[in-house]
Order: sequence, then C-alpha cells, then structure tokens
Amino acid sequence: MNRKFFLHIYLLFGMLFFLPVTLQAAGGSFTVIIDPGHGGKDPGAVRNYKEKDIVLAVSLKLGKLITDNHKDVKVIYTRSTDKYLTLNQRADIANKHKADLFISIHTNSTDDKVTRAKGSETYTLGLARTEENLRVAMKENAAILLEEDYMEKYEGFDPKSAESYIVFEFMQNAYIEQSIAFASEIETALKTKAQRTSRGVKQAGLLVLRETGMPSVLVELGFINNPDDEKFMNSADGQTKLANSLYTAFAKYKREFDRKEGIVHTNGNNKPATTQPAPTPATNNTNTAKTGNAGKIVYKVQVLASEKKLPANSREFKGYKDLDFYQEKGLYKYTYGETTDFDAIREIRKKVAKDFKDAFIVKFKDGKKITN
Repeated sequence: MNRKFFLHIYLLFGMLFFLPVTLQAAGGSFTVIIDPGHGGKDPGAVRNYKEKDIVLAVSLKLGKLITDNHKDVKVIYTRSTDKYLTLNQRADIANKHKADLFISIHTNSTDDKVTRAKGSETYTLGLARTEENLRVAMKENAAILLEEDYMEKYEGFDPKSAESYIVFEFMQNAYIEQSIAFASEIETALKTKAQRTSRGVKQAGLLVLRETGMPSVLVELGFINNPDDEKFMNSADGQTKLANSLYTAFAKYKREFDRKEGIVHTNGNNKPATTQPAPTPATNNTNTAKTGNAGKIVYKVQVLASEKKLPANSREFKGYKDLDFYQEKGLYKYTYGETTDFDAIREIRKKVAKDFKDAFIVKFKDGKKITN
C-alpha cells in the first residue's frame, strides 16, 4: 500500500515537473525559424572575420527581440551554437515544426579580396535571372560540397554548374507572394533603421529555400570583403542595428499575418488593441472573371509595380501593349497576359522575362487576386 502511495506521489510530481516544459515547447500560435547560415566546419565567407560568427550573433539578437515582444511566437533556431548543418537539415527543421516563416541569415562576398560592392539584399526562391543573382546562389549552395553524398541527396544538383539552376524555372512556389512581401519589409528596414545600402529584393535558386513549406527568405546583411560593411557587421552596435531592422520587418509581417487570420491582440489593460482599417482589397482595371472563366483560376504575369498610375504610353512598359493593373497596398501592379492554362502563362513569363527580369506569375479568381 505504502509503495503504491509513494509511486503515485512520484508520478504526480514528475508530471508537474515536466508539464511546463512541454507547454513551453508546444506554446505559440506562430512559429518562426531563424537559420544562421553555415557553422562548424563550414565557416562561410572569410576575410578578417568569419561569416558563421557574424550571422549567429545577429540571429540570436533577433530571436531574443521576437521572444521578448511576442509571447504568442515560438522561435526556433536551426543552430544556436557553432554547429554544422546541411542545407536539407535546415529545411527539415522548419518543416518538422510546421513553421510559419523561415529566415536564413548570411553575409555576402565576391571573389575579390576587397570589393566596392556594399549593402544588403534579400532573396526569395526563383530563377536567378542575372549573373549576380546566380553568383550568390552558387556561393550559398556550395555548402553542399562539404557533404560526401551531395549528388545523391540533392538529386544530381551541381552547385557549380549553371545548367543545374534551370530546374528553378519550372518551380511554382505557393508562398512567393508572402516571401516577397516579407523580403521587401526587410530591405526597407535595413535601409531606414540600419542605414544600409539596399540592393533590393531578388530571386535565385537557393537550395535552403527550395524544400521549405512556408514563406522563406535568405538575407545577405552586407559584403564581408567590403571593409566598411565588414566593420559594421562585426561590431556590437552594427549587429544590434541589423537585428533591430530584421525584427521591425518581422513585426510588420506578423501584424499583417494576424490581421488576415482575424487575430486581435489586447493591450496592457486587457482591452481590444486599436487596429488600423483593413487596406482596400486588390482590384483590377478589367474584370478577370470573363465569360467562361467564372470560378476558374486565371493566371497573369506581374511585370512591375508603381506608386502612381502610369500612362498607357509609359516607357516603363517597354513597348508592351494591353497591360492590366490591379491595386494592392497603395501600389499599381501591372500584369501582362491572361490565361487559365498554367503551362501557357509560364511560356509568357519566359518571353517577358528578357525585358522584365523580376516578372512572376500571379493568380486571380472571379476578379480577385488569390495566394493559395
């Protein structure tokens, strides 16, 4: 009897001891993966300092800012120490935890010992349409060369061969819109809060983003072989400013995510938090729900965006006629082509990409833009 009694007491205390840990691990309605690039035997780019050390410091600062200010967010690091991980392992961590957002943090570099190139750029998954974007993809993907069986693991992908990147031409990322929106917030924050030169939002065939099933970006904080950038990125003040900028972008993304999910947060007085009016929904200058297309998905190619409505003969259109536009978040977004056939719109995108290198496919249904 006494043994059973003490056994029950022991089990009860055991449950009470482990329960908070379980709740903490499972807590948070939103999960963000912070991925400090490289690590362990993979130092990344090296000049006076190592990329792996800089990005880890910024990542840990970013994670603490999120944890301190968003109690409903679970932060998971792919690594929090000087640890080596394969690119697949990083994506697997994100997918295993069913993350809502993936942020991979890196520093840029060129083959030159010292470069005049400087500033940040943020990448989403896509075809590298310029030599510069391809160079960055090759640099980041070269991490797989440290794996003995990389050709088998990555299905014959050769990070040094330009031909291997053609595969990204045929990939349709379901999260491209959210990824681009977040990448834009990052570049804006790095420019305004950290006073970095922004090189813009770009697309490239990055393996670490290919396998993630959520909105994902890869941030290049600056050039490690640019003396000014390197000094800033390795300083405590610079790392704090970089982390604060990334946090600002995250907070804006999370606020928009909550708005779409209908989540309302409360302030310290437990009253409904003041919310901004919902933005005007995306609208078109023509009805995409043409006869026979009602209820169907209509594909278009978005070629550019402008803060103001452009005249029909604008040089920005590069001679293209019959462009449509829709309004979203205060911007006029111009599209070319219209079809319910995905293969057909993909061919159209390939043709216009020579003039609009950042063109991408968007979807509409009954005249309204959709993202799923």
